[in-house]
Amino acid sequence: MHNAVPGQVSGQVVQAGTVGAINFHAEQADLGIPYQLPPVPAVFAGREAELVELDALTAGGTALVVLTGMGGVGKSTLAAGWARSARDRFPDGQLVAELTDATGGPVSAADAQEWFLLSLSVPAEKIPVEPARRAALFRSVTAGLRLLILLDNALSATQVRALLPTGAGSVVLVTSRSRLSGLALDGARWLPVEPLPPDGALRLLGSVLGVDRVSSEPEAAEELTRLCGGLPLALAVVGARLAARGRRTLSREVRELRDERVRLRGLELDAETSVAVVLDHARDELDGDAVEVYRCCAWHPGREFTVPAVAGALGWQPDRVADALDDLVEANMVAEPTEERFALHDLIRLHARHTAAADREERGMVEWYLGRAVAADLVIHPLREHLGPGYLRPGDPFPDRASAMAWMGAERDNLRAAVNTAARHHWDELVWQLCEAQWGHFLHTRRYGEWIDMQLKGIAAAHRLGERLAEARLHTQAGFAYAKTGSYAEAEAHSHAVVRLAEATGDGPTEATALSQLGRIARETGDLDAAVGYFERARAVHERLGRVRGVALARRRLGELHSRLDRPERAVEELTAAAAAMAELGDQAQYAKAMTLLATVHLGAGDTEEARRILAECLTSIQELESPQYEAEILVHHGDVAAAAEDPTTAAASWARAAHLYEQLQDPRVDEVRARLTRMPKSDT
Repeated sequence: MHNAVPGQVSGQVVQAGTVGAINFHAEQADLGIPYQLPPVPAVFAGREAELVELDALTAGGTALVVLTGMGGVGKSTLAAGWARSARDRFPDGQLVAELTDATGGPVSAADAQEWFLLSLSVPAEKIPVEPARRAALFRSVTAGLRLLILLDNALSATQVRALLPTGAGSVVLVTSRSRLSGLALDGARWLPVEPLPPDGALRLLGSVLGVDRVSSEPEAAEELTRLCGGLPLALAVVGARLAARGRRTLSREVRELRDERVRLRGLELDAETSVAVVLDHARDELDGDAVEVYRCCAWHPGREFTVPAVAGALGWQPDRVADALDDLVEANMVAEPTEERFALHDLIRLHARHTAAADREERGMVEWYLGRAVAADLVIHPLREHLGPGYLRPGDPFPDRASAMAWMGAERDNLRAAVNTAARHHWDELVWQLCEAQWGHFLHTRRYGEWIDMQLKGIAAAHRLGERLAEARLHTQAGFAYAKTGSYAEAEAHSHAVVRLAEATGDGPTEATALSQLGRIARETGDLDAAVGYFERARAVHERLGRVRGVALARRRLGELHSRLDRPERAVEELTAAAAAMAELGDQAQYAKAMTLLATVHLGAGDTEEARRILAECLTSIQELESPQYEAEILVHHGDVAAAAEDPTTAAASWARAAHLYEQLQDPRVDEVRARLTRMPKSDT
């Protein structure tokens, strides 16, 4: 029998005369300590705060940390960067598994366990096929080890849970577009990874292009980071393109990316390095309702939105929208900056818009805001005459004035954005109605600059439609704001336009309002006799129309003028009648205003005690209304009376509070009040 083995051999060799059953057991190669982390890109920058937070979250030894954020925000790079810096803490190795396959589906936990066991030098034939036994082996092997495990792009808590080691001192970092809230049961801690702040984004851009190139075009560099929304993937794409084209300026890149229609296309190097592709994958993981809400949110006019706004635009029940938004927040496609308010990253908004039916969703949003503004206005200012078809079909009523005011305040930016959106699309009937519906709230907030801007848009829209009543109303409101800011020439021009329109349409109420406004302008410019004439004409129109409130307002203004013209008896007569009428009408604000003026008449007559009594009563009433403008006016008078009564402490406190309120309102009267404070005698102490 010949069983020679010629030549060279490697491994196990069996020579036998008679062979029964032979098992071959190759020796498992010792792979050494696994160190599988990918290299950190040279352009990693701007994540110092997050690295410190990861140190803190893992300081106790064993830890499970979920890095969650939108696609392209740099979760994997951050995790790998921290893991490299912490290598010495994990003597038994650092393992990495990608938990999303090439099709976007989940990698099975069993496959990931096999990869980890092989990496830890477990022989292949020792790894069980049955999932339960394989999981048990993974737990046994890791029990005595101190490992760092990076689970990248996890899709579910179940995937992660099966890959948690049992060794004390091991740390697991999970990156995911979803929040994986179920891992709270496993003791997970979360690190939200947000887009880079402006300074971090500039440093990242500089690390790609070079600091000199960025600093040579600082304004363009700052706008580039803004157009990229601080998203590291977008910044890397832009930086790589500019780095490859040394003669291409940052300004040119900015000009191209400013066009929202092509911005996402401009943030693509190839099929694998593309903001749009990353967002496509994230969208494809959403269910039907979440996709519809995602598309709809893209057309919200402002930066933040609420469940009712989206429900109104879609015609859905709020609970259905809330469930879809929860899914979007979980998937990091929608942010929740404050409770029950949501927002989209700028690039996500653009992505969603590419898949939405623009006009339907966007107009629906604007119409919803009009309906809610109308409903709020009906509660805030129920006594004034309202104009517009929106008031014939208002939305669900607000329970009380406080809730209506709170809603208008919270949605102020969105309401302004709704006006701008409607104006951009020439939805003129929505533009002027939105302006009209916000008048009652504006009377209490007095943000003059933004109000004038909105009113001019509303006037133009009403004029194009031939809505002369609406045009006159908005001219009146614009004139009021101009007058309050001391722009009397503009105020007078708007008011005369109102008179012409009112006479042409036979609109008595609007004519009376315009005459009153011209009276105020004449009063403020020092022509008091002309002002009395305008207010007498306005009073006559109101009396002819049987408008009790209009008559009371005119009498209050006449009382003020008579006081200034040194006619105290006429002033007391007019102001007392005005205050009585407003009290009967239940208009606390105007009652307080009339009584405040009456107090000044008493002060002028030397009766400081009566003046102080009236003003104290007025201050209590007006503070219940939460109207800073009216409160400031009363405080000024309160300070004047206190000063006349030789009570400088009360005077100073009242004037200081009034100055603070006027400053917040951007009201020019703040300078007049500060002058009062400056003129006060200094204390000897």
